[in-house]
Amino acid sequence: MKLTFLGTGTSFGVPVVGCECPVCTSDDERDRRTRHGALLSWNDGRRVLVDTPPELRLQLLRESVGRIDAVWFTHAHADHLHGIDDLRIFSLKMRRSVPIFAATATRTTMEERFRYIFDRDVRPQKGTSKPELHIHGLEAYSPQIIVGESFLPLPVPHGDVTVMGFRVGNLGYITDAKRLPERTFEGLQGVDTLVLNALWFGNPHPTHFNVEEAVETAERVGARRTFLTHLTHRAGHGELERRLPPAIRPAWDGLTIEMEDMP
Repeated sequence: MKLTFLGTGTSFGVPVVGCECPVCTSDDERDRRTRHGALLSWNDGRRVLVDTPPELRLQLLRESVGRIDAVWFTHAHADHLHGIDDLRIFSLKMRRSVPIFAATATRTTMEERFRYIFDRDVRPQKGTSKPELHIHGLEAYSPQIIVGESFLPLPVPHGDVTVMGFRVGNLGYITDAKRLPERTFEGLQGVDTLVLNALWFGNPHPTHFNVEEAVETAERVGARRTFLTHLTHRAGHGELERRLPPAIRPAWDGLTIEMEDMP
């Protein structure tokens, strides 16, 4: 299994519009961070997309992605959801609905915000199209089979929203967390590779890990390697590489890593 980071930025992205800080004006391409998204792929061609950020079309073109078999939605905040119409090409190409997976609260928000997609009574005019999506529910800690793989939904608090991370094989994937509930921590035990969100150094945020909190959490989980995502313009790639422990690295848009098989 491979993990590709499609987007590693927060809701503002990097560069931030109108900002001339050192990170926003950096020449390091790894400091250019689109909104959060990721892609899981297997050697036989199966692909699971994580979230549909506003830049999804550009991210998929950059990575030459022509097929998506399923989509996992972590939550319904705009930077994780509002590229959902870009799934339209996949239902058209496959001539069937794209399976998507979301917790109940996320599903409710999606159906309200994108009624034209989910209301069966809303049909596109002749000669036009809309995404054809089939929603499957996610329940915390109840394994879900997706493209033949067992995904364990792992909830984490994010202000008044619950975000659904997951474990699949030796990968634990958590974004937009402020802490790990004990049962989520237990679900991550034994992972080889961990992904965590982290905003910046210092100055704790009410709904996200800062870098120090992410490092502390990663060390408690004890994965062989951890990658930080959902990063802001207040933490440049070079600074992160210098200041982070060797086993914890900053991700960047386009980074692809190989997962080791479960023993």
